[in-house]
Amino acid sequence: MSKPSVHGPTDNSLQGRVALVTGAGSGLGRQFALALARSGATVVVAARRRERLEEVVAAVAELGGTAHAVTLDVRDVEAIGRALDEATGLVGLPDVLVNNAGVPDARRAHRMPLELVDQVLETNLRGPWLLATGLAARWIEAGVPGRVVNIGSMTGIHYGGEGAALYSVTKAAVHRMTEVLAVEWAGHGINVNAIAPGAFSSEMMDGMLERMGDIASAFPRKRLGRPEQLDSTLLYLVSPLSDAVTGAVISVDDGQTHR
Repeated sequence: MSKPSVHGPTDNSLQGRVALVTGAGSGLGRQFALALARSGATVVVAARRRERLEEVVAAVAELGGTAHAVTLDVRDVEAIGRALDEATGLVGLPDVLVNNAGVPDARRAHRMPLELVDQVLETNLRGPWLLATGLAARWIEAGVPGRVVNIGSMTGIHYGGEGAALYSVTKAAVHRMTEVLAVEWAGHGINVNAIAPGAFSSEMMDGMLERMGDIASAFPRKRLGRPEQLDSTLLYLVSPLSDAVTGAVISVDDGQTHR
């Protein structure tokens, strides 16, 4: 019997991998950190609220995994460099980046104050750009491959409705960023993909629902998604099984965009 090719993907184990997850103190970011840890990755969780991060580190430890907390506000340009340095000092150069940190706008476009415009743009677009490019520069210099998974949104594909104008714009830009960086870095063994979730239950979504009311009744299955339903897509995109997948924006929305 012939042996399997050493060049082909064999499984989705993440043993020996180091993943940096932003916005990891709650919601989808917390879920992503736990999913990565369950699959064997060492996880660096980053967010503004240190106490939330410590709770995630403890939750990972209960699973038998390893996690470290790095305080990071993705709007702070200098803090991004420091966070990458700190993560590398703790566990070595991360080879997976999950760009999850984001904020909603919650205002109609013509009523958004400039400070809110800046907050949304800096958090949802500039921060992910600087994290991806900053980490990719380190991968390229070291001659090692890497994986970037940007968290977009179904609102980046279809307008999310009143009060989500700028959020929709930033997520559409994240999708385009995914495509262009995938092409630019393909020759360096860096895969860049995005997940475009629909409406999934989370701390941010709960706040939006207070403003938007019952939106689930308009969906094909009359429900919000559960955060754990995103796990398999994330793990696929960072595992050897997706070696030939780059520049993809994968919708995981329970059919919500087709309502």
